[in-house]
Amino acid sequence: MECVIKTIEQAASHNSPCLVIPIFNKGTLSRPARQIDKASKGLIGTLIKRGDIEGKVGQTLLIPALSAIKAERVLLLGCGSGKKLSQGDFLKLVRQLLTQLAKHKVSHATLLLDELSVSGHDKGWMISQLACQGELASYRYHKTLSKPKPASRLKRLTFDGNNNKSLRTASHQGRAIAQGMNIAKELGNLPGNLCTPNYLAQQARRLARQHKKMTTSILDEKKMRELGMGALLSVTAGTEQPAKLIVIEYKGAAKSQKPHVLVGKGITFDSGGISIKPGARMDEMKYDMCGAASVIGTMAAVGELALAVNVVAIIAAAENLPSGAATKPGDVVTSMSGQTIEVLNTDAEGRLVLCDALTYAARFKPASVIDIATLTGACVVALGKHATALYSNQDDFAAELLAAGNAVNDRAWQMPLWDDYQVQLNSNFADIANIGGPEGGSITAACFLSRFSKDYRWAHLDIAGTAWVSGANKGATGRPVGLLTQYLIEKSAG
Repeated sequence: MECVIKTIEQAASHNSPCLVIPIFNKGTLSRPARQIDKASKGLIGTLIKRGDIEGKVGQTLLIPALSAIKAERVLLLGCGSGKKLSQGDFLKLVRQLLTQLAKHKVSHATLLLDELSVSGHDKGWMISQLACQGELASYRYHKTLSKPKPASRLKRLTFDGNNNKSLRTASHQGRAIAQGMNIAKELGNLPGNLCTPNYLAQQARRLARQHKKMTTSILDEKKMRELGMGALLSVTAGTEQPAKLIVIEYKGAAKSQKPHVLVGKGITFDSGGISIKPGARMDEMKYDMCGAASVIGTMAAVGELALAVNVVAIIAAAENLPSGAATKPGDVVTSMSGQTIEVLNTDAEGRLVLCDALTYAARFKPASVIDIATLTGACVVALGKHATALYSNQDDFAAELLAAGNAVNDRAWQMPLWDDYQVQLNSNFADIANIGGPEGGSITAACFLSRFSKDYRWAHLDIAGTAWVSGANKGATGRPVGLLTQYLIEKSAG
């Protein structure tokens, strides 16, 4: 979808398939609304007096034709006070206007929202979110549908504003984040028989071909065995699909600058292994690779924005299935770090692939390492579907990530990573157990990972609650591509 920024002085004389005009509380008219009202001899005022629209946030009213203006139609949009809107109210009205544009099959809309302001944010942020939400609205899943939903007809949004560099940059960043999210959504939504570890490797290679500053290398199981990745290989032991360790390197800055490393959990289907999951909703375990999907989506956004930063993506891709060769509860495996692990539950497999990937990450001498994983159901119990759980071995690093998420409405919440919880991972037969009992499951999972990331600035994002939604609107969300990309944008700017 194309985004254009243009100063529009007279709404009535602007030619567009659809003008989007703010209406404020109690029917107060915005500047463009007054212009349209005057040209139409008081039509908008009449509609307000009749009670057709009051100006409440998210209210809409489409006027399909007005002979007195050049635009083909006008969409009146309730914007509340219009001043210092909350971030949530602004996003609510944006999503509502996009819903109405889709409903009425609008191909190009001009948004005359220059009078709006959002508390704590500038005009650039508003343009960025408009571009982001517009691009997100274009996503349709169609890969395995014989009769997919029609493609979005919205091809262009024109924003009222000064066409300066800062606003163009904001628009570009918003679109790039959304494009990355849509890539992550597509990968997450694909069924496990299509989106295999090898498919993720193919997508990583394809991404590298699209960007000159990007390269991809793939480690097969033989190489993993040579490196001593016994934890990762223990997860893939029960499946015929070979595991892949996928490494994408983006070199956008000088070689002397240490890279930021993203580590994604890529379990393309998780049955639980020998500790098999209940059948209900097991289909949703195709989403257990959404950490990997978010990493690929973020790398796509980084490449699109040509950020002046070095980034390394590491994806630990495998299936977790039961068979005669599968790892059994009670087995002890040796990780790449040399630490032995007692596998008390084979359904706690994400931390096993991640711990070897985190050890591998150290060879890049990273400035920071962030792992992203649909790791624990306990995280969903703790935080629901709204916030990603954030853990870090450095509080100032956690604060940076929290701020990045807040800036793009991809919010996280910092959880404790206290030594008090480490004792739950004690084992009589290995250096560490892979589960810590029923209490604080998301925390003990993070504590497990912390034992493999002591030598660098590290954070863990548990996205089990935010990576997808269930029910009638089942599908991947593309989170936390926004948070990750915003963090890297800020590192690039710095």
